[in-house]
Parts: sequence; structure tokens; C-alpha cells
Amino acid sequence: MRTLYRASRVHTLAHPATGEWVLVDGRHVERVGVGDPPSADRVVELPGATILPGFVDAHVHLTGTGIHQQAPEVGRARSVPELLEALRGVLARRTGPTLVHGWDESAWDLREPPTRAELDALTDRPLAAVRADGHLSLANSPALVLSGALALPGVERDPAGEPTGVVRGEANVALQRWFTVNLSRHDLGALQLSAAALAASHGVTCVHEMSMIDQRGMGELEVLLAQRERLPVDVVPYPVTTDVGRAIELGLPRVGGDLPVDGSIGARTAWLREPYRDAGHRGTAFLAGEELATFLRDGHLAGLQVGVHAIGDAALAAVIEAWEAVYRALDSRGRRHFRARRHRIEHAEMLDPDLLERAAMLGLALSVQPSFDAAWGGPGGLYEQALGAERAGAMNPFRSILTRGMEMGAGSDSPIVTIDPMAAIAAFEGHHEPSERLLREEAVRAHTIGGARLAHQEGKKGALEPGAHADLVAYPADPLDPGVSLEGLRPLLTVSLGREVHVS
Repeated sequence: MRTLYRASRVHTLAHPATGEWVLVDGRHVERVGVGDPPSADRVVELPGATILPGFVDAHVHLTGTGIHQQAPEVGRARSVPELLEALRGVLARRTGPTLVHGWDESAWDLREPPTRAELDALTDRPLAAVRADGHLSLANSPALVLSGALALPGVERDPAGEPTGVVRGEANVALQRWFTVNLSRHDLGALQLSAAALAASHGVTCVHEMSMIDQRGMGELEVLLAQRERLPVDVVPYPVTTDVGRAIELGLPRVGGDLPVDGSIGARTAWLREPYRDAGHRGTAFLAGEELATFLRDGHLAGLQVGVHAIGDAALAAVIEAWEAVYRALDSRGRRHFRARRHRIEHAEMLDPDLLERAAMLGLALSVQPSFDAAWGGPGGLYEQALGAERAGAMNPFRSILTRGMEMGAGSDSPIVTIDPMAAIAAFEGHHEPSERLLREEAVRAHTIGGARLAHQEGKKGALEPGAHADLVAYPADPLDPGVSLEGLRPLLTVSLGREVHVS
């Protein structure tokens, strides 16, 4: 089946740069051109519309996004009473253990979360509310006991030794794992499908799925792989594990993904060189020393692309130092292959000029989340609350990354922020530090070609050219026009692998 999509303009991000129509043959682009189009079995007229390559979200958690979508009101709460009211509403329409996601106290007037007693008063069923960043949760007493979290490091306790309901680190992982492994495979599949449909509705045609094996169990990834071909968007799975052999057994050319070397700024678990402004510690190293070095070395020598999550400057320094040791042990040919592998760092928010230059010398690729800066950057934001103005001002150096010639792709880290390329592009343009802002086309390229290159899919995704996957999105206005507002701009049509997966 050959389908012709005809619009007012087509931006290919390839050669030729623009056109008026795209001819699709099954799953692939056959031609892009202007003037009289070739014959086709089917013609889709999109008068006044602009077609772009489908967007690539380089960092997504599908199951977590599905969980968030079940109760989005939790993320809209702006105080403890509003959060408790949202939880009451969720509990009223559910039975059994209840897990929700999305609250963020950084914009509240009083930034203290609800107490365990307040959570216990809501229900005698297990209840957990995961913070927006995923690295901190609130749990009532039944959830703490039944999940086994109570006996693990990370349970916050009051001066009397009683749990406050706040859990971080190992306890947080165990808590979330307990809820997820008790979901049926049908429910897991439905959550992933809901998230993929949300992505398609925002013009995303490919997601890099960070499958949290240790946090959610193998069942989540098994369900994903079983239904991967039926999802409305293409999925590139990154198994979040240090088990290199398991990735190979799964037939995946990558490992690690969002594997946490540290935590998050919001949970005060990102690993810093200097203490937090509002806490007497430097965060947490979840993976470091010989364990980190062995994982990176083994993953590289196994021929895999290796990724890790690193946010704090101490975490980033540890990752870069470990990779430098691997790199120095290689000969010239081996170093060329090392750079070509595009080993990834997810987030990489606190890269100072020295760390950035060292990462660039290694050819490391960075998966960044511009909407984090929009949510938490700037005066008075979460970053400044936790780090102070000087360190917060240097966060997320997007333009510096590009000027070093590094590979950079954009992702949402959904459900942390919504899967929405338009919001991400606006965040690139409106970075809290003007010298780190990107131009409109640079931002679009980071979210298309950049993401494709992070997964070694250049020539397949990110641009509309002959032989590429038929991934395209049509908008009522031109997103590449700097004069067009991106706020609320949504696709008329999303096509993923030649399938029309969203029509408005």
C-alpha cells in the first residue's frame, strides 16, 4: 500500500530540506518532493498543515506513565490538604493496594509532605504515593510492612524512631517493586498501551523505554516485549540492570539505561561534591567504585551500548572517571569503536566545564530532559532551593553540550514530566540561563535526529528521507517557525511505522 501525504510544507531535516508531500510505501518513506506528486493507492490531504519527522522521546517509563495517567490529579495537588483529597478520591474508586504517582512539594507554600498518621487515616489498605521524580515515596503503615520496606535502609524516622512515611533509596525501590509485581500481566499491558497512546497523541513515534527490572520486576519487560509490535509507537527497550548476561539473553544490544548511580535533586539523593544547601549531606551513591567500573567495562567488552543515570556532579565525575579507565586500556582501534558505541548518560544535569570536556573526549552521548529545567530551574525553583543560586544556575548546560560536538537527545522521563515534545522544545528555547538556550530548529533536531542517534537509528528515524521509517507528524501550524507559539500545539495526525496511530 502506497500512501501519499500532501501538506502545505514538509520539513525533512534531511535533503531536500523541504517538500510538499511524502510518499510512504508500507512502513518506509519512498520519496519526498514538490509539485505534481506520483501516483499512490491512497492520498491523505492535509491542507495548511506542516509535516515533520516523528519525535523520538529518548527516556520514558511506560508502566510508570500508565500509573500516573490513572490519577493525574495527584500531580496537580498544591498543598497537603489537596494531596490528601486527591488520594481520597483515588481510594474511593479503587480496591486493593493503591499506588499513585506525581506529587511535587517544591511549589507548595509549606513544603512538608503529609505524615504517616495522615496516610493511615485514609485507608487500612496499602497505599503509596510516589514523588514526581520517582526517588521518594510516601507510604502508609500497611504498605511499609507488607512491602518489606520497613526493614530496609531509606525509611525516614522521627526522633522517637517511628517511620514518618517517607521512604528513599533501597526502601523506595522495594516499596514500588512490591506494588508492581502484584499487578497482573493484563494490567501491565494496559498501562503500557495507555502510555504509548499518550505519546502518539503528542507526536511521538518512538520511545526509549527504561525498563526498571530491579524496581518493577522482569514481568514488566516480558509484557513489553510480547506486545511491542502492537503498540502505537515504536519502542527501543533499555533493560535497567547490571546483569550484562541477561541483556544478551534477551537479544538486546544495550544495557543499563536509567541504572541509578545516584538519585534525584528533589529527593536530595543526587550525589554531590558539596552538601545540599538545605541538608547536611551530599546525597547518595547507589552504584560506585569497583562495582560501577566492572559494570561499565563488562558491558563495553560484551559489545553493548551501556547507559547509566547520573545527575549530581559527584555521580557524573565517578561515571566519567570509570569510563576513562576503560578507554585508556584500549588501543587506537578499540578507542574508535568505544566512541562509536555512544555509551549514554541519562540526565547529566550537573556537568561543569571540566566534566563536560572529559565526557566529550570519550564520545559519551547525553540524554537530557529540558522540561526539568522548565519545571525546576530559575530563581526560587527546586534546584535553587536544594543547591543555592550558583550551582542551580549552571544546571543543564544544553548549548555547551552541543558546542562540544556531543551527541544529545531529548526525553521527558515520563511520568516525571508529560510526554510532550512541544513543551520540551519551548523549554530548550526558554532555558533559565540565556546563554544555554537553543534555537527552535536546534531544539527540534535534538528531539528527532538527536534521539535517533542515541539509539543508533540514524537513517531510520529522526528525518524524512528515502528508506527511513515512515514516522511523521502533521501540525496545524509550523513548529519550526520561531514565531509560532508551541503552547497547546497538538498533532492533526501521527504516523508510526506507516500506521496512522493518532488522528485529531
